[in-house]
Amino acid sequence: MTRVWKWNRPVTVREVLEDLQQERSIAYTTVMTVLDNLHQKGWVRREAEGRAYRYEAVSTRAAYSAALMNDAWSQSDNPAAALVAFFGMMSEEQRRALRDAVHIVQGPEEGPEQGEGDGETRVTPDAADEKRVEKPDEKPVEASGEKQGEKPGENPDSGPGGTGR
Repeated sequence: MTRVWKWNRPVTVREVLEDLQQERSIAYTTVMTVLDNLHQKGWVRREAEGRAYRYEAVSTRAAYSAALMNDAWSQSDNPAAALVAFFGMMSEEQRRALRDAVHIVQGPEEGPEQGEGDGETRVTPDAADEKRVEKPDEKPVEASGEKQGEKPGENPDSGPGGTGR
């Protein structure tokens, strides 16, 4: 896939083979099999050109990386803690890239200066491990599914003496 993404255009087995052979010895049939497997998995599309095929990536490398990260994150039993651990592994350059990406996705900031009473919910590092969420100028709220103001174990939908189940 790296070679297909690098050219960012439809490529033939022969082109990929010649590029790879600059670094190591590899057989034509090996490259052909790998590209055919990528086609069967839906990573590349192909069009016949004479007796050969031209292969083209279905998505960008960035989109593929994003899908991998999303898949891994969605399988976590505690996504906030997984993100905190992931961010902790990042270099300063990667953190800057993350901040830039968040600004692009969120669009221009409106209202108060960034970080000053903007009312956004934030997950703090210690809160992520304990499944707590903090809002600015508020006490941490347990993310147990109970509504604020209810006592633990109290269910307003249960009615008098009922269990609510």
